[in-house]
Amino acid sequence: MSTIRQFLSDERAATAIEYAIIGGLISIMIVVGARSIGTTLSAKFNAVSTNLS
Repeated sequence: MSTIRQFLSDERAATAIEYAIIGGLISIMIVVGARSIGTTLSAKFNAVSTNLS
C-alpha cells in the first residue's frame, strides 16, 4: 500500500507528462503547418505546370 502512495505522491511523472503533452502539441503544429505549406506549393506548381503546357 505504501508503494501506491509513493507512486501517487511522486510529481516527477507529472513533469514528464507535461513535457510529453507540449512535445505532442508542437509536433501537431509542425504537421499542420507543413501540410498547409504543401497544399499552397502544390497549387502554385499546378498553376505553373498548366501554364507551361
